[in-house]
Amino acid sequence: MKKILLIAVLLGAMLSVTVYFVCIAAPSVLFGKGLKGSGNIVTRTIEAPAFDRIDAARAVKVVITDKTSGYSDFYTPGPWASVQFAGKVYGLPMDSGPMAFFYNKEVFDKAGVDAEQIKTWDQYYDAAKKIHALGDNYYITSDTGDAGFFDSMTWLAGAKPFQTSSDGSEVTVNLTEDKGVKTFTDFWQKMIDEDLIDTKTVGWTDDWNKGLDDGSIASLLTGAWMPYNLLSGAPNGDGKWRIAQMPTADGSETNSENGGSSLAVLASTKKADAAYQFIEYANHGDGVATRVAGGAFPADKASMESDSFKNTTTVKNADGEDVDYFGGQKYNEVLAQAAENVSSDYQFLPYEVKARTIFGDYLGKSYTGDQKLTDGIAAWQKALQDYGKDQGFTVK
Repeated sequence: MKKILLIAVLLGAMLSVTVYFVCIAAPSVLFGKGLKGSGNIVTRTIEAPAFDRIDAARAVKVVITDKTSGYSDFYTPGPWASVQFAGKVYGLPMDSGPMAFFYNKEVFDKAGVDAEQIKTWDQYYDAAKKIHALGDNYYITSDTGDAGFFDSMTWLAGAKPFQTSSDGSEVTVNLTEDKGVKTFTDFWQKMIDEDLIDTKTVGWTDDWNKGLDDGSIASLLTGAWMPYNLLSGAPNGDGKWRIAQMPTADGSETNSENGGSSLAVLASTKKADAAYQFIEYANHGDGVATRVAGGAFPADKASMESDSFKNTTTVKNADGEDVDYFGGQKYNEVLAQAAENVSSDYQFLPYEVKARTIFGDYLGKSYTGDQKLTDGIAAWQKALQDYGKDQGFTVK
């Protein structure tokens, strides 16, 4: 079986980000997607599917705190928090994914719903009923059991089910008793029970794109990186879609993240200074403007506050042509506010990739009606606790 070198950054107080590593003139390695957790780097050659063999306790720390004084004023709150753990900085944010409410205005208008007035989850529930009344195949959104979405929505509800001690030795997994987790799961269970969300169409498939394209999946709660994906996956939605702030449990102006990227330096590289200079260029220097111009959603304040960014009303297609996909809306202005609203105190597990990999094993049946979400969460929690112990953590 093909072997890979799994390289993971475990940034405990992290967002759901992809972490890439810069290792200039280093031995041949595969630069992979990052785990979210304790702030340590783990390298281990393993059989490709054997994620459970990763020993997160053995880690090589890469700290760049002394190089980043004052950088907190450069980045927006969520991304900056994502690269820190226990007061130390381990990387620089590259882009971000604050959550936003993407909706098909044509469908919502047809259902008699003003999406801009949806501020609470109760109002979202009422809108879902009106959308579904348009036809049995119409749903306000879809979810077949997405672990990243679950994290983002519980975070949005104020949940803090995962905690890692400052020395990285202790992990708390408390999904079943966390109030924020309960707030979201009670709400989402009601949506599932009343057949108000599409639990059959898997995300990022042709059928999913078709639903977005024809309006039968009428909205998405997802990251700010979505505009180009909508344009490419649902081209017939041109001019029909808009973006609003996330509805929250109580209507408060808070937010969470769904995705994003960071760059870090491998401790094993023989040219760490050169690698860091590249990170500086890409994430803190001239490279930032280049990437934002190419369509990346920024992690820095200056980009988000610039008139050229906020006044954008079009999305570039694959041919470089400007498409008025959001009907003339200054959509980046909405997304910039979404970034400012992110609360930055959510933590992921040191073995977040493992947690997401097995999410469907324990909660998949909750989306088909064969069990309640609470039952799946309880089973998932036990699996996460057992796994943490196997990896050498003290688990609470």
